[in-house]
Amino acid sequence: MGSAIVHSTNKIVQPSSSLALSLKPLPLTADDVRSYVAEHGIEYLFAQFVDMHGKPSAKLVPAHHLDDLLDAGVGFAGFAAGEIGQRPSDPDICALPDPASFTPLPWRPNVARIACDLYVKGEPWPYCPRTILRRALERASALGYELKIGIELEYFLVRRWPDGSIELADSLDTLEQPCYDMRALSRNIDFVSEVASYLTALGWDNYATDHEDGNGQFEQNFAFDYALTTCDRAIFFRYMVQMLAQARGMIATFMPKPFSHLTGNGAHIHLSLWRDGVNLLAADPASDPHGMGLSATGYHCVGGLKHHAQAYIALTAPTVTSYKRLVLGSRSGSAWAPVYVSYGHDNRTQMLRIPGPGRIEDRTVDGSCNPYLATTAILAAGLDGIERELDPGDPTSELNLHDLDDAGRAELGIELLPSNLLDATRNLEGDEVLRRALGSHGGKDYVDYFVSVKRREWREAHEQITPWEINRYLQLY
Repeated sequence: MGSAIVHSTNKIVQPSSSLALSLKPLPLTADDVRSYVAEHGIEYLFAQFVDMHGKPSAKLVPAHHLDDLLDAGVGFAGFAAGEIGQRPSDPDICALPDPASFTPLPWRPNVARIACDLYVKGEPWPYCPRTILRRALERASALGYELKIGIELEYFLVRRWPDGSIELADSLDTLEQPCYDMRALSRNIDFVSEVASYLTALGWDNYATDHEDGNGQFEQNFAFDYALTTCDRAIFFRYMVQMLAQARGMIATFMPKPFSHLTGNGAHIHLSLWRDGVNLLAADPASDPHGMGLSATGYHCVGGLKHHAQAYIALTAPTVTSYKRLVLGSRSGSAWAPVYVSYGHDNRTQMLRIPGPGRIEDRTVDGSCNPYLATTAILAAGLDGIERELDPGDPTSELNLHDLDDAGRAELGIELLPSNLLDATRNLEGDEVLRRALGSHGGKDYVDYFVSVKRREWREAHEQITPWEINRYLQLY
């Protein structure tokens, strides 16, 4: 439930003597990478990319082949790597690294990660999620906008038994309202402080760690930055937390809803649009009739997000389980998740929360999202609202929307978010703004590819017979 408001730097700071990172700026160019690798004893580099689901794939390249990696990239059989828009008969993809994404592994100082864009036959591969976002950011830049975002990534620490069941890693974490519980945070301080130290050492500026609303659930915030940088960091953060948990015999899961009775894992995105160092969404709260500190541009951005929310949620909440997070209640009394298309000032029952001047928090986003695709969709929706000067309507800042009944909702004209992945994909399929933003290749839009994959996922889930169904229906009929 952090606020993702702290500015970041390009410096890395040693949190302890055990972390062998220098105080020099992280590399930004290919020559910087070469120098850093030589000076700091980097022996291997992960050349990493993601598929539609945000799964990190990589090859481990020895440092003595660094020039080959930086100049020519490294090849992969794309179909084998996941949903990347390839068939077994297609030519290899080439992962070409972005030097600005270079990230030493804090727990393995001789290894680094470098995020890659995908190419096929020398051309950018339009099914590469990072390429999709890069192109969306280039279009925004042509209009005079720079997107900055922060992402709040929540996770559970669990253990899995041989029968497939899971339980919380901390068996003492049993409070009905465990959010911010100091004792549970203390019991897990060795793990979370290690993560926090690594975040700060990497220059991402961890500014808070908290026990979240679910038992066994944590959130560790790092500073916002330019959108591509933050998305690269989100991919690395999930990977790092999972690796560190596995080393301790645990599983760190960002699954949207691993426990039916507990709050789910959000990945709320905080966004702002900038030009020449000025936040274009910001205004003096005293000049804002609603007192939120949004400019006219900011309100139009909200209008665009509301207008496209029922479609872009297919990308911000992209799994079957995502929609089990978007409910009203949990063990603690609130699921802290949106169910309505709404906005309001510093109110966590809203879909779009305005926590401070010039910043919009989108609470539809969950831990299963591909951050590149989710950010592309949010950016496209917001820019459409600005371009068409869409009116977001009146905020519902003072209302607890979780207490709203159908009659009250209808009176206020508030629409529902989709309640399942199938409906979300239907909405996405018909949204031309998002269709254009996500691009096309060979006459086929990425939206259609995404929808086909997600509908297959929906069918596979829908065909399962669950224990709940057996218990309810086996002897009833």
